[in-house]
Amino acid sequence: MQVSEREAPLPLAGVRVIEMGQLIAGPFCAKTLGDFGADVVKIEATGAGDPLRNWRLIKEGTSVWWQVQSRNKQSIALDLRQAEAQDIARRLLAEADVLVENFRPGTLEGWGMAPEQLQALNPRLIILRISGYGQSGPYRDLPGFGLIGEAMGGLRHLTAEPGRVPVRVGVSIGDTLAALHGALGVLMALYHRDARGGKGQVIDVALYEAVFNCMESLIPEYDAFGVVREPGGSALPGIAPSNAYPCSDGWVLVAGNGDSIFKRLMAAIGRADLGDAPDLAHNAGRVARVAEIDGAIADWTRGRKVDAVVRAMSGARVPAGKVYTARDIAEDPHYAARAMLLDQPTRDGYSVKVPGIVPKLSATPGRVRSSAPHLGEDTDAVLVELGLTPAQIAALRSRGIVQ
Repeated sequence: MQVSEREAPLPLAGVRVIEMGQLIAGPFCAKTLGDFGADVVKIEATGAGDPLRNWRLIKEGTSVWWQVQSRNKQSIALDLRQAEAQDIARRLLAEADVLVENFRPGTLEGWGMAPEQLQALNPRLIILRISGYGQSGPYRDLPGFGLIGEAMGGLRHLTAEPGRVPVRVGVSIGDTLAALHGALGVLMALYHRDARGGKGQVIDVALYEAVFNCMESLIPEYDAFGVVREPGGSALPGIAPSNAYPCSDGWVLVAGNGDSIFKRLMAAIGRADLGDAPDLAHNAGRVARVAEIDGAIADWTRGRKVDAVVRAMSGARVPAGKVYTARDIAEDPHYAARAMLLDQPTRDGYSVKVPGIVPKLSATPGRVRSSAPHLGEDTDAVLVELGLTPAQIAALRSRGIVQ
């Protein structure tokens, strides 16, 4: 089912990706590659397939999350516990450019598909391995989901009000960060192979390391000063003012932490005395008086509606915004103007709005070429490409090796 008939160059056209994994990190990475033209073949387990098909809200028997995560992919169903299915996977990988997998370390090796075995079959193969703790180290064999990576990477400690229980971001941010690091690694490995005359290689992405890589000055501050950064709630500790402030109908975010921006912010709220104070001209002085500054801003916002505050801040050239819900996003004209809400047809006969393509390339933009597949929908077509006959495929299906 074609979602877009637009003809435009796609930067990863001709790159064959085999996705062996499930749920979030590996599939999100492969989805990102598929959005930019990669030919993604997703290997799912026979029976129920990827558990994401049944996660969260279900429409017409399938999760609407699945419609996002698995667009631009083909689905084949193999029982990789069986030797004949493993042989099919090896034949696919012998002709592929990239393998994306997010199993626990050792799983591929147990199936006779260790990296050295696969690269003996296909020296050009790039193998992306996403796991909780990486392919080496003392924690290698421990199970690791995204929330554990968020905790070990240092993020979960900071996502709380001071003295209260750490909370999750609200989405599986650890998995998504690992997926994006994985996609970046794949692109660099493809460049090394194709532009520099190199060979395939193994990319090792750990969930906790992807999170840790985004933790800014956390470790340098500890190493240099012995400072353990603590939760700051809605504020940005050490940077002032930047916080959430109460309004009569909700909350507004205001970032007045640039020196000139701070002066404009104080003028806009009628506190030029603070804007002109010499000790508040730079961030260090503002941090020392942050409670006073936050109090002044809150006193001004508290009696106003969110939209009025945002308009006033916009007029003063101060970054500010409301806290968006799904409804706000769906109704926002800027999202629509930038094609960030796509009406995507599904295999089940309805359309659903899904996130658009990111990033936006001027010459080779990505696009949705096909909607998310049913389980095993492409098994026959892919196996015929490998040279199997319909009779051979039927025999494999009768023994539960493929679906």
